[in-house]
Amino acid sequence: MGKYQPESKPYSNPYLTGFWLGIVLLASYLILGTGLGASGGMARIAAAIEGSMLAEHTLDSAYFGRWGSSPLNYYLVYMLIGIIVGGFLSAVLNRRLQFIVERGDACTISRRVSYTLVGGLLVGFASRLGLGCTSGQALTGGAMLLTGSLVFLICIFLGGYAVAILVKGQWDD
Repeated sequence: MGKYQPESKPYSNPYLTGFWLGIVLLASYLILGTGLGASGGMARIAAAIEGSMLAEHTLDSAYFGRWGSSPLNYYLVYMLIGIIVGGFLSAVLNRRLQFIVERGDACTISRRVSYTLVGGLLVGFASRLGLGCTSGQALTGGAMLLTGSLVFLICIFLGGYAVAILVKGQWDD
């Protein structure tokens, strides 16, 4: 369950992909003068949605109001859209597009979806609270050798291993 189709193309070389990601990060610094991240784009999309329904309230908000009446006019919004479109196109072109819930036999679909939603909400909240998401911390902060970002990377891996031990029984091995 959850395996890609046998006729799909092989995955990209991770070293080559990492190299190109580094080139994109370097280009971002050279062209825009700043790094990469995704949570800023999501926050601005949320501001635009709230602004379309409650414009005055949104502009008066200490959090969303600072972006003005055009929160979508920001490079991270376009980058986020590019990630979604690029991922979709990659799945289609490599014949990997499937609408499935990846899970082990010991985990129900509803439990897997619940874990995903709760985890996504926690990560999203933490990324805004910490003023950066995992991609921003790892890529941008890591490239700048920021102590906080390097400590974050260690903690994210330790946390991932700890949670993996807790949910290991949900997957087939």
